[in-house]
This record gives sequence, structure tokens and C-alpha cells, in this order.
Amino acid sequence: MSKPLVAIVGRPNVGKSMLFNKLVGRRLSIVEDTPGVTRDRLYAECEWRGRTFDIVDTGGIEPGTTTEILSFMRKQAEIAISHANVIVFVCDIKTGLTAADQDVANMLLKARKPVVLAVNKMDQVGMTNPDIFEFYNLGLGDPIAVSAVHGHGTGDLLDACFEHFPEEEEEEEETDIVKVAVIGKPNVGKSSLINRILGEERVIVSNMAGTTRDAVDSYFENEEGKFLFIDTAGMRKKSKVNDQIEKFSVLRAAMAIERADVCLILIDANEGVTEQDTKVAGMAHEAGKACIIVVNKWDAIEKDDKTMARMREDIRRDLAYMTYAPILFISALTGQRVPRLFQLIKYVDDQASMRITTGMLNSLLADATARVQPPSDKGRRLKIYYMTQAGTRPPHFVCFCNDAKLFHFSYQRYIENQIRNTFGLEGTPIRLTVRQRGDKGE
Repeated sequence: MSKPLVAIVGRPNVGKSMLFNKLVGRRLSIVEDTPGVTRDRLYAECEWRGRTFDIVDTGGIEPGTTTEILSFMRKQAEIAISHANVIVFVCDIKTGLTAADQDVANMLLKARKPVVLAVNKMDQVGMTNPDIFEFYNLGLGDPIAVSAVHGHGTGDLLDACFEHFPEEEEEEEETDIVKVAVIGKPNVGKSSLINRILGEERVIVSNMAGTTRDAVDSYFENEEGKFLFIDTAGMRKKSKVNDQIEKFSVLRAAMAIERADVCLILIDANEGVTEQDTKVAGMAHEAGKACIIVVNKWDAIEKDDKTMARMREDIRRDLAYMTYAPILFISALTGQRVPRLFQLIKYVDDQASMRITTGMLNSLLADATARVQPPSDKGRRLKIYYMTQAGTRPPHFVCFCNDAKLFHFSYQRYIENQIRNTFGLEGTPIRLTVRQRGDKGE
């Protein structure tokens, strides 16, 4: 994980996120003509001149601000600066050099890190706008003219960053990292949980619902293994997603689920399972991801000896389609049972990637069909010839039979239950495909 890190910083609304997207080559960071849209640090991988490196987009730095959310953003940018090998300081040619730019430059000079000065919105080709020369006053060396909209100057910018990269070290590729998406409705404690795990203020935490807008990656390693935690924006009801920025956040959360190996579905212990929780969990279930239901804020509940059992029953009733998912009661605030999460994550990830031999599956099939006879219709009985595993994450099984129409849903469920009873597969959904002998295509 020792790839060089490039941090993009600057005051709000100078085009940092648009430049980030241009360098990454896809629309990963939210871009809106509204100051303060990017709040957390957002990471992505880039490649230039055969070298792979990480690039991080930060919220705009407002040096003298007293507003809570803006001071959070400044703090996040400062953390990104402290971790970066190279800092790209973005200014705006249209507004010219401002006092805020000078304040940010002074902050960067104190950090004693290599800084590449990028003057954005230089959209005209050919002629150099003479206003660029005033940026020499920042004392950060030669300004590089770039256009985040058109991509002009980005090659020169990356060349300048490349000069400051540390020597490349040969290291084995990380293939055993478990990617974990932390999902849930707003304000259930997703960011607090990640901060508890990482032991630093890696993600903005605030009681203001909707503080996290981007999906953010955080690497963590302990004796249980290597993990990449993806904190996502809380997902609200569609009727409440009324501004364009939040629509992007819901999309980003859905993309985070797709990227993940394991989803932690956070539920607020004070509220229990809400309608929105069922939708969030449904997204992870439909995507076929290994899941753990994490009941947070357990420290805030008045308990007796039956409280946990009652809550467990309620969750099983409300999330009836996810009976396979283990339930863990935690407190991100106090750290109660948080260490147990890692064992569970590794366990459900192993279950989702389990492979079962065709011989073992057919032995189970013979036993299951002998115990409960396959259904029949109008004298024609279902015959299941054999079963095999077609894939993992989630485990996908294919049954070959004489007539797919006879393979009733309830009998499919029975076969799925037999597979679970025999092989476990806790924490992961199962896919069962029925194929009729002679079928083509599938």
C-alpha cells in the first residue's frame, strides 16, 4: 500500500473535483457549481508514465472559517496534506489571486511538502493569459496552466507531480484485501464506526444527517487480515432526495455496494428496522453481497435480559429475506464489540467464496430428494439429474432437470435450505438456477 499519494487542495469552487475527475478519467467525485460540495477526502487510483499512484480530492479550505462543516472540511484537507507525497494546489484564473489563496499557500509552505501550483480555467488554447504571472507571488514556483474542463495542461501537471514521487519499490500485489462497504440510512453512525476502527478522524462525523456525501476508502490491517472500508453517504427515501448532489450520493452508495465483498448494514438501535433500512439491505441482498447486520448505538438502550433477543426477533421478522445474515450489537461510540466485527467479516467473506465439489452436491441432492419427493403435475414428476456450482460471491448453483416448470419455488427453497444446513454458507445469499435438459444459451 505504499503507492505515492497526490492531494488536490485549494479554496472552494476553484475546480478541484473537476480536475480530479479529469485526471482519474471518470466521474468519481461529485461536481456541482456549489462551494463545499466535496466534504470528505475521496481517493482514486491513477497511472502516469507507467507508475501507479493514488490521488485524493479534498473539500475546499477556508482558512478563517468558523462554520462547523467548513472547519471539518479544512481539517480533512489538512489530514490529506499530512499523508501526501505531492500536493497539487489549485487556483482559479477567473477570480485571480485572492487573500484566501495566499492563506492556503502559507499553510502549504509550513507543511514542507512538494507543491505543484495549478492555475485552473485556462480554457483558451494558444495565448497565455498574462494574469497567470501574479500567481508567482505565492512563492510556490512556476504556475502550470490547466483546464479541468478540456484537459489542457494535465500532462504537464502530472509530469511535475511525477518528479516528486519517491523511488519505486518492488512489492507483491495485495490480493487478500477484503473490501467492506458500510451502508445504512443517514445518521446511524457509519462514519463514527470507521473512525473507531481507524483510530483517527478519517471521516467527518457530525449529528447533521447527510454529512458524508462521497464514498470514501480507508485501508486497515490487523491480526485478522487486511480490510478496505468504504464509508458511504446515508441513503434516504427517494421523496427526500430532492437536491442534485444527494442523488449522486445515493448512486455512489450503490456503486460502493457493487465494489464491496462484504456489506455492513448499520441499524440504529433506538429506532429498530425502518422502511428505509429494508431498502438499503435489499440493495446489498440483490447485489449478492455477503452481509452482516450491525445494530449500532446499543449503549444508548435500556436493557433487561430479553432486550437483545427481542431486537433479534424483530430484525429477523422485518428483514425476512436476510435470515442468513449474522447480527452483531455494537456501540461505535464506546467501542463495545467492535473488535468482533473483523472475525465476522473474514468469516462471511470466506463463506461467500466457498467452493463445493459436484460430488458433494450430488450426494446432498440424492439425500434431499429421498427425504422429500420432488413435486409432480398431472402425473409428470420432476427429475433432478444433477447439481453443480457455477460461481462464488455469491455461491451460485445450477440444477439440471427434466422440466423447469415442475421445479416449484418452494422446492427450490427446500434445496437451498439443505445446502445451508449441510455447508453453512452463513452471511451470504445463494443463487440457484434451474436448467432444463436440452436448454441452450444459459
